Amino acid sequence: MRYRDAIDWLFATQLFGIKLGLDGPRQLLKEFLAYPAHGVQVIHVAGTNGKGSTCAMIDSIARACGRRCGLFTSPHLIDYRERIKVNGEEIPEDACAAMLTELRELCERMETHPTFFEITLALAMRWFRLRECEVIVLETGMGGRLDATTAVPADVCVITPIGMDHMQYLGNSIEEIAAEKAGIFVCGKPAISAPQVPAARRVLETEANEKRSPLEFVEEPLLGYPMALAGEHQAWNAALAVAALHRLGMPLSSDSVAYGLRNVSWPGRFEIIRPGVILDGAHNPQSAQVLADTWKRGFPGKQASLVFSAVGGKDIAGVLEILAPLASRIFLCPVDTPRAVSPAELAGYLPAGAPPHETFGSFEKAFAAASSHEEPVLVAGSLFLVGEARALLTSGSFQPSSQ
Repeated sequence: MRYRDAIDWLFATQLFGIKLGLDGPRQLLKEFLAYPAHGVQVIHVAGTNGKGSTCAMIDSIARACGRRCGLFTSPHLIDYRERIKVNGEEIPEDACAAMLTELRELCERMETHPTFFEITLALAMRWFRLRECEVIVLETGMGGRLDATTAVPADVCVITPIGMDHMQYLGNSIEEIAAEKAGIFVCGKPAISAPQVPAARRVLETEANEKRSPLEFVEEPLLGYPMALAGEHQAWNAALAVAALHRLGMPLSSDSVAYGLRNVSWPGRFEIIRPGVILDGAHNPQSAQVLADTWKRGFPGKQASLVFSAVGGKDIAGVLEILAPLASRIFLCPVDTPRAVSPAELAGYLPAGAPPHETFGSFEKAFAAASSHEEPVLVAGSLFLVGEARALLTSGSFQPSSQ
């Protein structure tokens, strides 16, 4: 298949939905010869907030130490190939098309058709093997215990801050969600965690004890280093990344850590895409609070023209409760995904006393209206919205996805 045809086929597999479980991905990884080669080290990252930033930091610092590193993340913002990188470079279109052609033939022979995410993981792992990666960093798609990435044996497991998200799949309490995240722990292998609320910490400690997995909690942020990513919370993510690499046995130095953190790239998280325009994928109350704190430090005393959208299954009211006070006016729009919540429905989630709002049929129209005012424009909410915004503002070609 040509690349465009291969991507069209792959995106059509999203109709199979989300299936949590390890038997399918294990079979696919085995038959596609996509398990890591002997001696390759794997870091597996789960959590609710900060997973992507932490993965990007681990990858950047590992490369600064001279390691060839494969990075698997999701979702993409603009282009599907963002999900699969080796030494910072996206998988080329021709390689992607060739392996998706092979995967399509394999999937059609399997009794249960693999999902979009399982196919993407297999593609990434095969590419990392072909490119002889020495270190692989895997970000979970959802949860951990039954996430497809858990089919790949990890050498170090990392848990970022845990909050309430994906409740329809992971549970309705912090304890249930923490148990799903802790499901990535591997018997006898070390685990590193960010500070957690007491209920989540107890669950992690219990699970680690059962797996005989030495568990370490990061107790303070990493200070004194330049940070390419904005926000005080990134110092905690950096501490987590350094602790994980230390447990992996990486020969860290102050120079390699400084270089890695200074050059890390993770778009869409308090990203100043152009003067006066900020993008942030704050899609749950915890990340919204981080955004609010970062905004107040970066733009003290200023309010924003807030362009907002969200997808179903999220605590939209909780997010808007935190973000609405940052705004002088709010511009609501849909996102290009089947999971989109309509602007009219979004308006129903606005808190009492929220600033004036308007609804629009597209992000482009909402952004144009927001840009006509003097305040800085803050585009926030769904990562799908941030991806659409980045594509428009950088003249990129947006590939909408539901996963």
